[in-house]
Amino acid sequence: MTLHVEARPTPMPPVAIAASVNGRALHGPEQVLSMVELRQRACTELLRQKAQQEGLLDRNDAPTADGAISEAAAVAIEALLERAFTVPEPAEEACRRHHAAHPGKFAAGERVRMRHILFAVTPGVDVVALRKRAEAALLEVRCHDGKAGDGFAVAAGSLSNCPSGAQGGDLGELTAQDCVAEFAREIFGKVEIGVLPRLVHSRFGLHVVEVQARVPGVAPAFESVRSAVALSLRQQGFVTAMRQYLQVLAGEAVVEGVDLEGADTPLVQ
Repeated sequence: MTLHVEARPTPMPPVAIAASVNGRALHGPEQVLSMVELRQRACTELLRQKAQQEGLLDRNDAPTADGAISEAAAVAIEALLERAFTVPEPAEEACRRHHAAHPGKFAAGERVRMRHILFAVTPGVDVVALRKRAEAALLEVRCHDGKAGDGFAVAAGSLSNCPSGAQGGDLGELTAQDCVAEFAREIFGKVEIGVLPRLVHSRFGLHVVEVQARVPGVAPAFESVRSAVALSLRQQGFVTAMRQYLQVLAGEAVVEGVDLEGADTPLVQ
C-alpha cells in the first residue's frame, strides 16, 4: 500500500505574500504560494543569482513566472556548488560507527502499522496558523492517550485533510518504500511506539502520527551495506554544507516576504 494523500479543502483564506530576493520577485502579482514553495523558490533564486555573480551564468538569464529556471541556470548552479564546497568521503571508522548507531536504518523488510492526521500545506494556506492547529491536535491526542474512547480516530475524522481520516487516520501496515522519503526518514529505523511527540513534515504538509506496531526488518552485516552507509553519511554532509552555504547567501542578500530561518527545502533534503 503506497502512502498517497489527497488534500481536501482547508477552511483558511489565501494569504498573498510579496516575496523577492534582491528585488527579483519570486511570484507573479496575482499568484499565491505556500511558504514551502516560497522557500524553495527563494533558495533556488539565491543560488541562481550567485552563479551570475561568479560569472557562471549570463546576466540576462531569468526564471520564468512559474519559478522554473533555465537549463543553463541548472548547470551553472551545479558548477557553483562544486566550486563552493566539497563533501569528503567518509572514513571506514565513521561508517562503522554510523552503522552500529542506527541498526534499523539499513534493515530490510521493516513494516510499521500507523495512523496519521494530515494538515495539508496547499497554495494560499497560512502556514503559521496551520502549524498552530497541528500542534494543538498533537497535544490533544497525546493528552487523550490512555483515556476512554479513541481520541485519535475522532480527531482524524474531523481534522485530517487525508481521505484516511474517514477510517480514523488508518494507513495500515507500510514499508519505507510505500512512503515518500522525508516521511519514511521520520518513521522507519526507530523504536518509538504510540503518538510521536513531534509533528512529521512531508511534501504533503504536517502529520500527527501514531505508530501502532512495528515489525523489525533484518539487519544486514556492515560489509553488505558499506556503500549505503557511506552514501547516507555523504548525504548528511551535503545537507549540512548546503544549509550553511544558503545561510551565508541569505545573509548577503535582501530577502523579503519569506522566512528562510531553519528552512528545509528540496535542495537540501
